Amino acid sequence: MVAVAAGRRAGAVGGGGRRRAGCGDQSQAQQWLLAVAVAARFAEAGPPQTAEASAGGCCVELLECLLGALGVSVTAVAPAPAQYRWAVRSIRRRRPRGASTEGRRAGAEPPAPGRIAGNGASASAAASLYTMQGKKGVNQDAMVVWENFGSKDDTVFCGVFDGHGPNGHLVAKRVRDLLPVKLSANLGRNGIATGGTTPHRVEDTDASLEKEENDEPPEFFPALRASFLRAFYVMDRDLKLHRNIDCAFSGTTAVTVIKQGQNLIIGNLGDSRAVLGTRDEENHLVAVQLTVDLKPSIPSEAERIRQRRGRIFSLPDEPDVARVWLPTFNSPGLAMARSFGDFCLKNYGIISMPDVSYHRITEKDEFVVLATDGVWDVLSNGEVVSIISKAPSQVSAARFLVESAQRAWRTRYPTSKTDDCAAVCLFLNTEAASTTSSSGTKDLTNIEASSSKHSLTVKSSTAVPANLVTALVEDEEWSVLDSVSGPVTLPILPKPTSAVKESTKD
Repeated sequence: MVAVAAGRRAGAVGGGGRRRAGCGDQSQAQQWLLAVAVAARFAEAGPPQTAEASAGGCCVELLECLLGALGVSVTAVAPAPAQYRWAVRSIRRRRPRGASTEGRRAGAEPPAPGRIAGNGASASAAASLYTMQGKKGVNQDAMVVWENFGSKDDTVFCGVFDGHGPNGHLVAKRVRDLLPVKLSANLGRNGIATGGTTPHRVEDTDASLEKEENDEPPEFFPALRASFLRAFYVMDRDLKLHRNIDCAFSGTTAVTVIKQGQNLIIGNLGDSRAVLGTRDEENHLVAVQLTVDLKPSIPSEAERIRQRRGRIFSLPDEPDVARVWLPTFNSPGLAMARSFGDFCLKNYGIISMPDVSYHRITEKDEFVVLATDGVWDVLSNGEVVSIISKAPSQVSAARFLVESAQRAWRTRYPTSKTDDCAAVCLFLNTEAASTTSSSGTKDLTNIEASSSKHSLTVKSSTAVPANLVTALVEDEEWSVLDSVSGPVTLPILPKPTSAVKESTKD
C-alpha cells in the first residue's frame, strides 16, 4: 500500500497524473502576484516611525522571509507605493447602493437623448405621459415619447402599448423599446424624415395641400405607409424569434404617432386609440377620432378571421365583447383583431399589420391623445378632450387624464377590477394650446367612431408597392395586405357550447 501510494505521488509529480501541463507555472505566477500584493500593502503603510523599528520590526522580517521563500529579491518591491496601487485595489469594484446592473447585464446602451418612457413630460414640455397600475396584477401598459426622433429637431415619436396575456408586460416593453428604432431605420431606408444616405424632408407643397383638401393623402404617404408596414412586420418577427419571452398566448397593441412639422402619421394596431382635440367653426373644442378600434366585431376583420378558420363569439357574462378563439379549443379569447405576438392565433386571422393614416395639422388642432383601452372603456372621446383642456398644465395633462379614468372606473364599475391606464398627450401648437378659451368644450358624439360602425372616415392609403408586397409576404399572416374594403355583413355571433371562464386580457 505504501509503495502504491508512493508510486501515485511520484507519477503526479512527474507529470503522469491528470494535472494539465502548465499548472505549476500558473501556480508560481499566482505566488508572484501574491508577493507583489503583500509588498505593496506594506509599502503603502509608509516608512517606519524610527530607525530602530525599521531595523528590528517583526513585520519587516516576516515580509523578507516570505519574499525569500518565494525567490523574490527584497529590492524588487522597493519602488514607490504609487506604482502598486493597482495591486491593492479590490478586484471587484463595489457598486453604489441602489445602482442597478440590469442594463449592464442586458448590454443596453444609455438612453437616447430626448426619449422618455416613464411618468413625466418631454424636455420641451410639448408632451406628457403617465401610466397607473390597475387591480388586475402587474401593469401591462407601456408608453414612450421621443423628441428629435431620427435626429430631426422638429420630429416627435409617441407610442402607447397595451400588453395582454401572461407575458404581456414583457411584450409591451420590448415593443416600446425596439419599434421606434426599427421604424426610424425603415424611414431612413426610404430616405424619409431621418438622416439616411439619401434623405429628403417631407415638405409642405401646394400639391400636397390640394390633395389634403380633396380628402386624398399626399404623394409621399405610400412610402411612409410602406415604412410602417415593414417596421411592424420586423418587430413581430423579432418577438417570434425571441428566446426568453413566450409570445404564444401573449401580445400587445400599439398606437403610434410621428409628428414632423405639420404632418401627422398614425400607425394603429389593436384597440388602443388616438384622438385629436381641435376647434370647430364656432371655436368649440371637439374630439376627432384618428384611429379605428380594430376589434373582431368589425365586419372586415371578422371576415378575414373566419376565412382563416378562427372563431368569434362572446362569453355569456360579457355579451358585448367579441373575442377570437382557436378552431377547436375555447382559447385564448382575444378581444382584438390585430396585435403583436399572440402567435397561437396568427394562422387563424390575427395579423400584425397596422392601419396607417395621415393627418395634416392645422391652426385649430391643439393636441393628440394616445391612450390604452383602460381609458376609453370609461371615458368618451369628448370627455377625454374636455379633461385635457381643463388640466392645470401641459406637463400634468396625462396624469390628470389617467387619474380621472381611474376615478371613473371606481364610480361606473365598483365591482370590477380597474384596468391599467396609460396616456400620452402631444400638444401640437404650443402657443395656441396654452391659451385658455371661454368657449367651453363641445362633446360631439356623432363624430366618434364606434367599434362596430365605421362612422369616421380615416384617410389611409391602400396603394402598396408591388416589391414591398413580395418582400412582406413571407408568412401566412401577411397574405392579406388590406382589409375588405366593401361592407361585409357580420353574422350573428354564436354562443359557446360551454361557458369559458378564462380568456385573454383586454
